[in-house]
Formats: sequence, C-alpha cells, structure tokens
Amino acid sequence: MKSKIAIAFDNCKKEKRPALITYTVAGDNTKNNSLKILNKISKHADILELGFAHNTPIADGGQIQGSSHRALKNGIKLKDVFQIVKNFKKNNPSKPIILMGYFNLIYQNGENNFLKNCKSSGVDGLIIVDLPYPENKNFANKCKRKSINFIQLLSPTTSKDRMKKIIRDSHDMIYYISMLSTTGGKLKVAPRKILENYKKIKRLNSNKNLVIGFGITNKTISSLKTADGLVVGSQLCKTITDSIKKRQNPVTKLDKLVYSLKNNIL
Repeated sequence: MKSKIAIAFDNCKKEKRPALITYTVAGDNTKNNSLKILNKISKHADILELGFAHNTPIADGGQIQGSSHRALKNGIKLKDVFQIVKNFKKNNPSKPIILMGYFNLIYQNGENNFLKNCKSSGVDGLIIVDLPYPENKNFANKCKRKSINFIQLLSPTTSKDRMKKIIRDSHDMIYYISMLSTTGGKLKVAPRKILENYKKIKRLNSNKNLVIGFGITNKTISSLKTADGLVVGSQLCKTITDSIKKRQNPVTKLDKLVYSLKNNIL
C-alpha cells in the first residue's frame, strides 16, 4: 500500500507542481495555537513537518531556535507533540505529517517506544537531523517495519558514491539541503546552481521524490518550482515571532503566508 507521503507527491505531479512542505514547531506559540496552525495551513500545504523542540539544535537558525525556545518555555513534552498530531489527524486523516528533530529525545524515549507512539498518533515520516547515513540504517529499517518513512538527507558536499547508497536505501522522500548553512539563512547560492545540483541527484534515480529545503521563502520559492517539493520553515517561524511582537493572531498570519506560498508555485 502506498504511503500518504507518496500519494501526496503523486497528486502534486498530476497537477504539474511541486509539493509545498511547511515546517512549524510543536507548541509554538502555545499547544493550542500549534494545532490551530496545522489545521489552517493544511488547507494549502501538501505535507506538514512538525518540529519537536530541542534545547541544543545543530541545524536550526535563529528563527526556528526562537520557536523552539517558546515551545520549551511553555513546557512542551514529547507526549504533547504526539497529542497534537493525534488531534490533527482526527480531522485530517489523509494529510501527511513528518516529525523533525534530534536523536537525543528518541534515544531517551527508547527507539521502540518512540516509534510505537509515532504509529499510534498517526505520524507518517521522520527527519532526524543528527542521525546520518549509514548510522541510521538500523533505525530506518525499524521505521520501515512500522510503515513510517525515514527521510534521508543529502547536501551539496555529499559525494556521488555516498549519494547512490543513500538514495538506494531511502524511502518515499529525500531531503536535499540547498546550501551549507543553518536553516533560515539567506539563500547564498543562486537558484540556478541549486537546481543544477538537484538535477544531478535526480539523474541517479528519477523515481525518488527529492525535495529542497533551507533558505526558501516567498521571494525565492517560484524560482525553484521545478523540484518535486519545496520546504519552507524559518519564514513561518519568523511570522509567528512577528505576530506576537505586534499582538496579532499567528494562526491568521500563517494561514495567509502559506496561501501565498502555494500561489507562488502554481
């Protein structure tokens, strides 16, 4: 049976457009608002990434760190993250949700226990930033047995030989990091160059769904729309920060932003 993630990509390909993948942090700016945001933006986004906050992130730039800080200050726990997913899936059973975070929390929770909670709450995929290939093979296989996608990462410095192995062992989606940076950095590489690298990876296996993340905003998204999918995260986190400062409703603001991002790739 095809996964919800694979189905989402198939639907976007039929519409001749990339999948829009959003990232927000669970519990930002409150647990309640976090769920409301997912419900709102899921009308425009094809796949939702939900970060589980960690106090020592290695890949997150300032905007996502700010979101994680707010969530941690609000007392977010892993059990709350699963509850948010469960509540979201009650009304949106076919919308794919990918949890994104760091391995320490999974290790502390116990791999099997963590995957059992993922399965029971309706998580469709996992991106674990600090669990690289081939160290992730054992955990990725555990995910596969539970029908949970483990999403491998590729970067501009990944060698061709290593790339082939990662692609061979990947599930329904691969994440290409557009540039050597933390999230939310200004796009330092020309979109043309990013797509050049992207096409080289696609030539290794055109059947794999390959998405681009890091540095993508409303301004840059349309120049990358030939990709299978595009991830926007820091701009969403910044919008929450700005709306809090201005005493505006972050749910409404994010709804407008994601609607606009979608229109830019149609």
